Amino acid sequence: MAKTAETADGSLAEGFIALQDVAKVFEVRRKTGFLKRERREVRAVDGLSFTVARGEMVGYIGPNGAGKSTTIKMLTGILTPSAGRLRVAGIDPSRERRRLAHRIGVVFGQRTTLWWDLPLIDSYRLAHRMYRIPDARYRENLDRCVELLELQALLDVPVRQLSLGQRMRGDIAAALLHDPEVLYLDEPTIGLDVVSKAKVRGFLRELNAERSTTVLLTTHDLQDIEQLCSRVMVIDQGRLMYDGPLAGLHEAGESERTLVVDLERELPPVVVPSARVVRVEGPRQWLAFPAGQSAAPLVARLAAEYPLVDLSVREPDIEAVIAKMYAEKAVS
Repeated sequence: MAKTAETADGSLAEGFIALQDVAKVFEVRRKTGFLKRERREVRAVDGLSFTVARGEMVGYIGPNGAGKSTTIKMLTGILTPSAGRLRVAGIDPSRERRRLAHRIGVVFGQRTTLWWDLPLIDSYRLAHRMYRIPDARYRENLDRCVELLELQALLDVPVRQLSLGQRMRGDIAAALLHDPEVLYLDEPTIGLDVVSKAKVRGFLRELNAERSTTVLLTTHDLQDIEQLCSRVMVIDQGRLMYDGPLAGLHEAGESERTLVVDLERELPPVVVPSARVVRVEGPRQWLAFPAGQSAAPLVARLAAEYPLVDLSVREPDIEAVIAKMYAEKAVS
């Protein structure tokens, strides 16, 4: 069940982040003929209600166009809701955007807040001035981010020369220099290799544990959610479809992970408990197994009984999980 932000008397419920019946409607104009245009309304967010407690790390996921970015923009004050109410740290974002800016940090995976032609360190110095961060605190936060995100060799490099993964790490550091109480992350591990992803996730866990930073994370990488969040919310077509633990989402959508196995030679489909072969191409076989199940026992059984050369695990596609949830809801 989705958690509501409305109390019994109709007031906005307590929560560090709280939304009650929030909607955002855009008017779209489409050319239909010579000098004729058709107007129609698009509801990007439709009656959204939820609360997030201080210090909570929540995954906010859904397919492209589901309303995730629109929600984040309303929570930062960039957009004003068409209906409903919302508060972040007791502040109305659209009415007190400047005041809220000192209490939040934002990282958009595809858009940088860094100055494109300046060295990375200059963007940090500008943030130091803009947010009026005390000198000692700025130096402490900068040193910590530089060390944990491995930015030392990049500080004098112009932002335009950084790779996507390097820029992402630079953006995360910039968002944290002023000690935000709330951190909005949109695809924070995009473009990162496996090692860098692990470092960023570890950094975020430590940040949350040490400073109780509230984190709202949007991502298509379910490993980000699994390793960082105890709670996940699924939004689709502007509505909240699921709010609860990740395991419950997998159960609701009956999602499966895929184990890709390379054998020494071509063999008939392998037979192991709790998995089924869904595809075979020469010595390579694809096995599906429940997403909530650990891959370790399956791998151990395969290694003991078959001539195993290599393997990899593929996570379930979130769009497929949501589509299956929709299909089952329509049938019921």
